[in-house]
Amino acid sequence: MSQKNYLPIGSVVLLKEGKKRLMIYGRRQLVKDGEKEYDYSACLYPEGMLNSKDVVLFNHDQIQMIYFIGFQDIEELHFRSLLKNSDE
Repeated sequence: MSQKNYLPIGSVVLLKEGKKRLMIYGRRQLVKDGEKEYDYSACLYPEGMLNSKDVVLFNHDQIQMIYFIGFQDIEELHFRSLLKNSDE
């Protein structure tokens, strides 16, 4: 498994062939009782999550453009290192 450089919560991205920007609010999202894992969960930007059907799940390689990188502090950097280490 290749190491991923996860984007921080709050990052705003556009997916390949996407028409609307998304704001990341979760990472390493499991679905269907852990059968499938996605790198990110996101909601529409700037609307936000209006209901549970608005969740968008995707992987890092689907990102075409990064518009904004979310808040990063020591806690975020530590958590991201834990995510990276669990990918190894």
